[in-house]
Amino acid sequence: MADPDRPEPPRGPLAGVRVLLGVSGGIGAYKAVLLARLLVAAGAEVDPVLTSGAQRFVGAATFEGITRRTVRADVWEDIAADTHVAAGRAAQLAIVYPATAHTLAKLAGGLADDLLSTTLLAATCPLVVAPAMHTEMWQHPATRHNAEVLTGRGVHLLGPSDGMLMGGDTGPGRLVDPEAALALLLRLHGGRERHDDLAGRRVLVTAAGTREPIDPVRFLGNRSSGKMGFAIAAAAAQRGATVELVTGPSSLATPPGVRRTDITTALEMRAAVLASVDAASDLDVVIKAAAVADFRPGSASGSKIKKDAGVPTIELVANPDILAELGARPRDAARPLLVGFAAETDDVEANGRDKLRRKGADLLVVNDVSGADAGFDVDTNRVVILGRDGERTEVALTSKSEVAHRILDLVVARLSPPD
Repeated sequence: MADPDRPEPPRGPLAGVRVLLGVSGGIGAYKAVLLARLLVAAGAEVDPVLTSGAQRFVGAATFEGITRRTVRADVWEDIAADTHVAAGRAAQLAIVYPATAHTLAKLAGGLADDLLSTTLLAATCPLVVAPAMHTEMWQHPATRHNAEVLTGRGVHLLGPSDGMLMGGDTGPGRLVDPEAALALLLRLHGGRERHDDLAGRRVLVTAAGTREPIDPVRFLGNRSSGKMGFAIAAAAAQRGATVELVTGPSSLATPPGVRRTDITTALEMRAAVLASVDAASDLDVVIKAAAVADFRPGSASGSKIKKDAGVPTIELVANPDILAELGARPRDAARPLLVGFAAETDDVEANGRDKLRRKGADLLVVNDVSGADAGFDVDTNRVVILGRDGERTEVALTSKSEVAHRILDLVVARLSPPD
């Protein structure tokens, strides 16, 4: 029988986990109250730290009422308790929600002029930063640089989303919803590398771009670095899958536990993919993240084309559509789950839905590659994942590793139970 005088231990996926919740001075600070409630409901012990700007939007009493913990706001309070160091050391997860442009700049520069910045310098736990600001501020080169510095240090950037901003304008800069922030914190606490929801599964991933030779020194290609495909291969291996990676030219290191096949052209990519699909009757998933060239020169010169000979005329022919070829196969138990990608610049989601229908994929990951912070050759991405069943999942700007796990979450949900 339970002792009525003894409080019940916390329950939930974050039971007993110390979470440092930093709140800076943006209009989205009110959402931090909702995140605090979600964290408490998940069992976390939440330590709110508010900047002076945050207190102009939301009072400390609100956070104290929800978390049942004292709100710290001033580095000069209770100096004997060494508050900033103690709170930083105690934190098992930390999130700045929202993070203003000023806060991003301070974190990137290692500045420590208030309690939040000093506490974060003393913290060694995983850190999530959720930016929120006007579009022009987010797109400013200084802010983009600060975001890249933080992600390069291993900080988990979450957002911003695209939507309505203060003042009535719209665009990228909106704070991600608290549910998305909670989901990322749950993942970081759970340690994805310990999950085995793809154990016993075989996954084929394609990555990077192809190069179509014009002559021995020139080729047609694209800007794909392979980072998204490599992140998916790494995430699938972490979750227990047997992973084969077929990749175009890339300097990226092979993820641990992944078997790699290097190719150069689209025809070589097709041959490697079909050979793997046809040879492995137990292949569960094919994820086509590679940027395969749509066209190739009809014939490549065997020697270098000299510019003194004038501007050459290059006749292009269509490359095979590997995704559509796989999607046209009978949709039966023998066909692996098929995930495609669509890199778009205009009418992004409409074009993605059309491609999903035409290619016969089960899931299609659509991303707008016109922005500087997502798409080719950067470490972050924002995508919309469309399902053949009509499901739509939006992933706000975050690391490509996190995008990979969100894709795999949807893959796992669609796989039939193993025999």
